Amino acid sequence: MEFSVRPSRLRGEVEIPGSKSHTIRAVAVAALAEGESIIRSPLESADTRACAEAYRALGAVIDTGPEAWTVRGTAGRIRTPDNVIDVQNSGTTLRIAVGSAATLTSGLAVFTGDDQIRRRPLGPLAQSLNELGASVHCTRENGCAPVVVGGRLRGGRTAIQAVTSQFLTSLLMATPLADRESEIDVPLLNEQPYVHITLDWLARAGIELHRDELRYFRVPGGQQYRPIDVRVPADFSSATFFLAAGALGDNDILVKGLDLADPQGDKAVIDYLRRMGARIDIGPEGIRVRPAPLTGCEIDMNATPDALPMMAVMGCFARGRTALVNVPQARLKETDRIAVMAAELSRMGAVVTERPDGLVIEESSLHAATVDGHCDHRVVMALTVAATACPDGPSRITTAQAAAVTFPTFQDCMSRLGADIARVDDGA
Repeated sequence: MEFSVRPSRLRGEVEIPGSKSHTIRAVAVAALAEGESIIRSPLESADTRACAEAYRALGAVIDTGPEAWTVRGTAGRIRTPDNVIDVQNSGTTLRIAVGSAATLTSGLAVFTGDDQIRRRPLGPLAQSLNELGASVHCTRENGCAPVVVGGRLRGGRTAIQAVTSQFLTSLLMATPLADRESEIDVPLLNEQPYVHITLDWLARAGIELHRDELRYFRVPGGQQYRPIDVRVPADFSSATFFLAAGALGDNDILVKGLDLADPQGDKAVIDYLRRMGARIDIGPEGIRVRPAPLTGCEIDMNATPDALPMMAVMGCFARGRTALVNVPQARLKETDRIAVMAAELSRMGAVVTERPDGLVIEESSLHAATVDGHCDHRVVMALTVAATACPDGPSRITTAQAAAVTFPTFQDCMSRLGADIARVDDGA
């Protein structure tokens, strides 16, 4: 499926759906808890449904209702699944659920996913789980899924190079169920805000741990997760596309539903846009973003790799040069987002230089083009916003169905703001 997008003026308000990161952690916590949990206003998307299916396979009973999901947990006694668990495109689900499966007392769990998942790294997490007593083996000996997981997680000491924060999140969620205490040294940690999200969920569930900043953790074993009843906050990662779009052309967008007190890292996008010169007003109704002359700057994006595709687009509209730096892990997402955004923005006329850890973007006059979304939801959405700001058109964005991974209503939200966006099905 493709999006066909013409130049558009975007005006109005948009309500941001629930956070993918929060929803997946909530499902995992509830699945490991004893008794019934309620997850209110969860994100309903391909990734979160994949998470629910994974934890059903591990023994949780999950009812995904329209307003809230009800989870009857396993009380930390994960069940041996009847079949291979397919996490589809959800890397977060894969890493967290592999950790949970390492607490099995008998049997094995096998995880796989789509072609992107089968290229995403798992090796450092597998090594740490093995050092803590589990049995984790990547079937192709390449540090990626498919992966066979067995227990039993005993505890002990490990060190993890967390090139993605999901490695550490997985360990922090699994080790409370180990037989004895675990110690985790973290010499490298990218995407630190996501670990703070994990720590918030663990605290809600009554999990005890001790830490030295985010460099060292001591986690007592034999703990019990408490059930939760929590509303999922709105997703700053999804909001990024609308916050940024408000700063382009003659747009004027009010983004609603966000909680600035939430630890999500991508709320830093507000500061990025302010540094570039966007007019941003934060009030009781939401965050209003309007255009102003934008100026390029250097942005350290280590904590916010998911924002790289959209911030790369913004660099095209800023005077001078924009450098997105210190984000090498962006190459390890659904796609190599550094290479992909350099290639696709170049097709639209951008002057982009690829660096090992980011991008340098010169002010550029974009034009309509057919670009490849590479089955990456954030690439698809960023290129769609870029297309609305091209003076000619239409542009076509391939693999647009990927937006549903985290934002199934993205096209509808864009249309309500005035975007001239049409869905073109395969073969049309």
